Amino acid sequence: MNIVITGATSGIGKQLALDYAAAGHHVVACGRNQEALQQLQQRFEQQIASLCFDVTDKAQTIQQLATLTDVDCVILCAGVCEYLDVERFDSDMFERVYRVNVFGMMHCVEAILPNLKAGSRLVLVGSSARLVPFTRAQVYGSSKAAIDYIARSLEVDLKARGIRVQSVSPGFVETPMTDANDFEMPMRVSVDKASKAIRRGIEKNKTDIAFPTFFALFLKFIARLPASWQVAISKRLA
Repeated sequence: MNIVITGATSGIGKQLALDYAAAGHHVVACGRNQEALQQLQQRFEQQIASLCFDVTDKAQTIQQLATLTDVDCVILCAGVCEYLDVERFDSDMFERVYRVNVFGMMHCVEAILPNLKAGSRLVLVGSSARLVPFTRAQVYGSSKAAIDYIARSLEVDLKARGIRVQSVSPGFVETPMTDANDFEMPMRVSVDKASKAIRRGIEKNKTDIAFPTFFALFLKFIARLPASWQVAISKRLA
């Protein structure tokens, strides 16, 4: 397969690029860190090519991605996380996070969607945080909830073109982003396990690739409860 991965310079995106390349697929690794991209290419010179750009720059993103015409799978991983202190409510934080997690991802979709063909896969990486009203997660969780809704809606509209849309809802994964968290992260998994779960889910045509399984099922159960119960449970979890 020919696979395009954004956010490929660290975390889940990097591991996906390495694992797909190791399996013999051709990968276009995308990110902002030129040095990190070069290191990826050095490990798999035949399998990995790279594009260096910032997804928040629409013109740059479209210029880079629009040139890719033979694409079997696009995995949009680039994302950031910030946690809100409601006593010092900062609306600028919403703008910063949404600029990457939502608008940056949509820049990528706009750039590459015209070149996708029947049988291609469009994979949007969100988060299980979208399921439950976690403390301090107003910014991050809502940005990922937007991605999930967009994925489901795109699935409806792209079905006629034969393009498969899949969303990914990870729990806590051992990445540089979660290393900065100052709270307990239950059932945190390695990037190797995250990559394996995503690749398996893509191959099996899962609409919602959620992992680790028990953690995802637990959050989905809470999400089905009345809103007042969800808030009460979230308070206890906090």
